[in-house]
Amino acid sequence: MANNTSLEISSTSTFTFSYDCDDDARKRVGTLWTSIAHIITAVIGSGVLSLAWSTSQLGWVVGPLSLLCFAFVTYVSASLLSDCYRSPNPVTGVRNSSYMDAVSTILGRKQLWFCGFLQYLSLYGAAVAYVITTSISIRAIQKSNCYHKEGHQASCSYGDGIYMLLFGCVQIIMSQIPDFHNMKWLSILAAIMSFAYSTIGSGLGFATVIGNRAIKGSISGVPASSTLKKLSLSFQAIGDIAFAYPYAIIVLEIQDTLKSPPPENQTMKKASMAAVLITTFFYLTCGCFGYAAFGNDTPGNIMTGFGFYEPYWLIDFANACIVVHLVGGYQVYSQPVFAFVERGLAKKFPNSGFVNDFHSVKLPLLATDVQVSLLRLCFRTAYVASTTGIAMTFPFFNQILGLLGAIGFWPLAIYFPVEMYIVQKKMNVWTTKGILLRTFSVICLLVSVVALVGSVEGLVSAKLE
Repeated sequence: MANNTSLEISSTSTFTFSYDCDDDARKRVGTLWTSIAHIITAVIGSGVLSLAWSTSQLGWVVGPLSLLCFAFVTYVSASLLSDCYRSPNPVTGVRNSSYMDAVSTILGRKQLWFCGFLQYLSLYGAAVAYVITTSISIRAIQKSNCYHKEGHQASCSYGDGIYMLLFGCVQIIMSQIPDFHNMKWLSILAAIMSFAYSTIGSGLGFATVIGNRAIKGSISGVPASSTLKKLSLSFQAIGDIAFAYPYAIIVLEIQDTLKSPPPENQTMKKASMAAVLITTFFYLTCGCFGYAAFGNDTPGNIMTGFGFYEPYWLIDFANACIVVHLVGGYQVYSQPVFAFVERGLAKKFPNSGFVNDFHSVKLPLLATDVQVSLLRLCFRTAYVASTTGIAMTFPFFNQILGLLGAIGFWPLAIYFPVEMYIVQKKMNVWTTKGILLRTFSVICLLVSVVALVGSVEGLVSAKLE
């Protein structure tokens, strides 16, 4: 929470007071609305495009129910984490500006390495998924125009490797944005794009249902060749939903942009509630209308699987919105990785010019010059290149999303938030609330395990085909 006076040291070693800075001498300008924009930018991404397929695999009962359950879990997770931004007191304690800072401060360094590995693996994996999704959307624009000109039976086959490389080149430039505090405009633009293509997907699904004069689908979902295959696809669908919802790994980074008063945890809880409600509405409409429109033929990606052919210009616009949104989403997930590596190297090599010397560079769309170091340029370029390379090697949309959701869901969205909250509140685990939180954690662990099994089987099968 902001202090009324924060101390600044001038070059002459005299003390001046600034009423614009927070208690750690940083100026934060984030609001409820910017935090909602950051959350929506992070959450409504490539995951929403797979939800119609996930609903089709689970059927009309389990599918929508799963979406609602994950919405509840996501809000609980974010609420628990928001109280861990400051410790030991959630309002007046010392700031934990990142997820790893909170784990280190509250749970100790023994769990820090495990947490850090999983967090940055999850963030890195999300970046890979965004590369895959962007290339599929760009290719879909080409295919949509081809089908419009040549007819729906035309082959219209295009590769996606060149589009992954193009997206990587854009991200090399965008990655020079210093941090979250310089990304407000990008997150707002990306949030608008996510609203646009989610609305278009829902609208096209609804229009198709009206045109069909029937609601397709069944209680049990798409039939499979065997019970084992059905279970595998259902588990993979759960993994896709798990990927689509939680944003626990960036909650504290977003909360660290908020100005106060009011206390940051109060603002973040309100932002999480609003963002989860908005997200759930779009997820339910996209998932349910998509399944109702196509039934057993529901594509893996609702906007690129070509259940929809017309109006082709609207399909093109929706996919263009996806591309613009994922440019911002990639940065939302990558900036915490950049900050962790660069802060760590700056502490380890305080006298290195390669690490600590900055140069002014003008980037497109930015009003002011960006300060770039050689470390930032080299590391962030290598990071983008590696995510692009892995995406080109494993370009499997649904399987990758399911795998990432299964790996990160329980430890990052459930286990660490629950354990940190219990320690922060000095809670006796045998109280009613403690038992409920631990039971909640165990149930989510079982969900993660079955989702991981299904996603690994799906990825191996796709690679061997």
